[in-house]
Amino acid sequence: MTGTARAAALVREPSPQLAEGEVTFLARTPLDLQRARVQHAAYLDLLGRLGLEVVHAPPAPDHPDGVFVEDAVVVVDQLAVLTRSGATSRRGETDSLRPVLAERGLTLATIAAPGTLDGGDVLQVGDVIYVGRTTRTNDAGTAQLRDLVSPLGRTVTTVEVAGALHLKTAATALPDGRILAGFGHVPAAGFSGREVIDAQEPSGADVLLVGDAVVIAASAPRTAAMLSARGYRVQQVDIGEFEKVEAGPTCLSVLLPPRW
Repeated sequence: MTGTARAAALVREPSPQLAEGEVTFLARTPLDLQRARVQHAAYLDLLGRLGLEVVHAPPAPDHPDGVFVEDAVVVVDQLAVLTRSGATSRRGETDSLRPVLAERGLTLATIAAPGTLDGGDVLQVGDVIYVGRTTRTNDAGTAQLRDLVSPLGRTVTTVEVAGALHLKTAATALPDGRILAGFGHVPAAGFSGREVIDAQEPSGADVLLVGDAVVIAASAPRTAAMLSARGYRVQQVDIGEFEKVEAGPTCLSVLLPPRW
């Protein structure tokens, strides 16, 4: 094995129809598409500065939520599981990802009816994969994921989610395996005895890990300060326009293993 390979982040540019994206627990508010594009560019710049190779999925202009590429595929080691969203409007987002994932050398699998699964409901912490039971992900989809990842040494645990779109809207992991969660959307007991730290703002529970860096929305300054005080390396990013359609930092990318 020669050369240096970098982990990558799969991303997709915002659709011109972004303002028409699905909203479930938020009231729809006006969205500035040009501002969203500027914020997306800054997000990609941050990923690059944190050492990731940025891989662009084909544009999906007819899919308002296509920029939230995390929901369309779950990557575990060299396996890429193309999902089947509980939101029927999003089920056309996955096919265009097949070529770019295959070109990366990943093995492809799919979630089939009647299963539904959104990547935003899948939280990987070590060898445990927590899957949220939400309007987007059902037990059949979770069972299919379990069958696919068990041979890879992963254990799948279901977590009940109340009043939040996805599991990772309500809870994500920190670099040391602690869980950052907030506002009663998930039971602490659902995380198998892991320490749970309370987020300080509703948007503070969704953080993206890039190495030891914790990427958090600029709309959660108190959570960012709390995490910094605990010794975590925090990077803030403004994704305010995407938050209007129920997104957080994890939604905008999928981490991929290095390609050798």
